[in-house]
Amino acid sequence: MSVLEVRGLRVAFGSTEVLRGVDLEVEAGRTLGIVGESGCGKSMTGLAIMGLLPYPGRVAAGEILLDGRDLVREKESRLRQIRGGDIAMVFQDPFTSLNPMMRVGDQVAEAIVLHRKESWKRARELAIEQLRAVKVPSPESTAKKFPHQLSGGQRQRVMIAIAFACHPRVLIADEPTTALDVTLQAQILALLKELQSEQNTAVILISHDIGVIGSVSDRIAVYYAGKVVEEGRAVDVLHAPAHPYTQGLLASLPSGQSRLQSIQGQPPDPKTLGVGCSFAVRCSFCHEKCDVEPGLMPALKFRADVAHEFGNQWSSEDGSHSAACWLVEGTNV
Repeated sequence: MSVLEVRGLRVAFGSTEVLRGVDLEVEAGRTLGIVGESGCGKSMTGLAIMGLLPYPGRVAAGEILLDGRDLVREKESRLRQIRGGDIAMVFQDPFTSLNPMMRVGDQVAEAIVLHRKESWKRARELAIEQLRAVKVPSPESTAKKFPHQLSGGQRQRVMIAIAFACHPRVLIADEPTTALDVTLQAQILALLKELQSEQNTAVILISHDIGVIGSVSDRIAVYYAGKVVEEGRAVDVLHAPAHPYTQGLLASLPSGQSRLQSIQGQPPDPKTLGVGCSFAVRCSFCHEKCDVEPGLMPALKFRADVAHEFGNQWSSEDGSHSAACWLVEGTNV
């Protein structure tokens, strides 16, 4: 069963929609990777789930179901209990997320006091244990330091310690490795997987890097212009991409065997989106139907041919592989 389900989510700033009918779900112990270009709505999805949309952003339509309970209709007092408790978030820049005036051990302890109702004395002891669990060196002394006294990798480990301190049902990691070098990226991703396994946490990993997403995700949702344009098991999306945009993302990865390719043009402005597929102007497969068919994007269609391409790797229990493209009609793209 899914721990978290997002159904028909629309987020608007004034009359401009930045999320246009997003559907997602993630199960306990599994990782859903969300990938796409800057401005496609990845982070807005995480903030909407957390109930932290910046003003004047609002959920215009849809449901965000945590164990079947719609968070969109919950009162703010209840959302404050859920945030940091049932659902936690690790942000891209830990330096701006941590309180610069507070020792990092106390910041971990604060989450434990608020959500696990422990005394401050006990919470500080648990905070040191949590820092040790995320492999912070010398956790006793590190707990007494302020954020500016730590390296970028250590600060991100502190953020992960805070996020996992209350054993959340769902963890949202928004670009958690972007500001780190390659070696630290691998360490942070391995740490997230280790803690996820220990606590059976459902993880939503957000990144613009499909290589990072592919290395740790069970399923992948590809975003474009505020919508999911492709969704499926990681192995299906990476090895048999159905949407031309996903194909372009994968072609832009360095492989050492072929020349890098780029996706021509720029993402559309959400304020000027019209009818037809929003990727059409950048798509080498564009044809007449893409421009005149009503709606901003064709609906997600099941890609049946993947079952044949992957043979015994296919399992109906893992769900379907689908793409929002008129080329996908249950046959090869």
